[in-house]
Amino acid sequence: MAPSAQTLPTSVSDEKYANVKWEELGFGFYRTDNMYVAKCKHGESFQEGSVVPYADFQISPCSAVLNYGQGLYEGLKAYRTEDGRIMLFRPDQNALRLQSGAHRLCMPYPFVDQFVSAVKQVVLANKKWIPPPGRGTLYIRPILFGSGPILGSLPVPEYTFTVFACPVGRFHKDNAGLNLKIEDKFRRAFPSGTGGVKSITNYSPVWITLAEAKAQGFSDVLFLDAATGKNVEELFASNVFIVKGNVVSTPEISGTILPGVTRKSIIELTRDFGYKVEERVVPVEDLLDADEVFCTGTAAIVTTIASVTFKDTKTGFKTGDKTLAAKLFATLIDIQMGRVEDKKGWTVELTDATTPGLKL
Repeated sequence: MAPSAQTLPTSVSDEKYANVKWEELGFGFYRTDNMYVAKCKHGESFQEGSVVPYADFQISPCSAVLNYGQGLYEGLKAYRTEDGRIMLFRPDQNALRLQSGAHRLCMPYPFVDQFVSAVKQVVLANKKWIPPPGRGTLYIRPILFGSGPILGSLPVPEYTFTVFACPVGRFHKDNAGLNLKIEDKFRRAFPSGTGGVKSITNYSPVWITLAEAKAQGFSDVLFLDAATGKNVEELFASNVFIVKGNVVSTPEISGTILPGVTRKSIIELTRDFGYKVEERVVPVEDLLDADEVFCTGTAAIVTTIASVTFKDTKTGFKTGDKTLAAKLFATLIDIQMGRVEDKKGWTVELTDATTPGLKL
């Protein structure tokens, strides 16, 4: 079955860019030209894969990913700067998180250098799909999964590591801030489960909750902890922060919350701004008493939360250009887009010489 792709709005093409109306770009899957594929047999290590034309996989109905959900994915972006450079943001952190998840799901994994090389190759192979500055980014999706057939017990005979990319616009386009529903029935993750890794099994079980919330007019869902149902954890696909005075708090990483790369970066930037940052258990009451609330993630970047509704009671928070979220968003985007000096060494600039062996 072919991927369910949105049709890209088109305009007059040129040699530098794909034939796209970038100002109409949304956040969804758009088919581009090339992808990366590497395979690994049981008991072996991943070797260098190759860039191939984007195409569907042929996979066994008895594959580990289809039968047992043995799979992980990552998400990161490539940025086109105003002076024409192409940048990545902390790809090594995504590689390390993939390795952690692979260990949890009993899979071999690419080394950090292999992961980053694969990402670079895919970006350069789809360079014309990177939106112009300010019009979007190239979203990159690395996936690691058990592709070999298995029934009953280990070992899985084959694993696949693949990377594809597509251009995207803003994930949350409501500049006024998000309107969240605090979910008090379903739980996203459980202690000793897989909430702390980017397992493919973490997301579809809570789609029903997200769909119901959106049907009620909410932007997203904020989940509570499974152990007590009294503490906030994270949104469907982003981490949450609360601001009270000069203290910024975010739920601690304890196995049920994904250690976001953007989360890690925002914690550091927030401390640079002079705030005290606490990674701790965050009761619902502390969230409702906050001055300001925002969420972070590769897709969300830094997005203000205007309100939350808990048990039919709506609570509003500070929004606008004077918020900490607005300052963090501007600072992070300036770093990612190469507008300011990257004093933290977070960005990686790509050139065609980055992958000298690349053949398309």
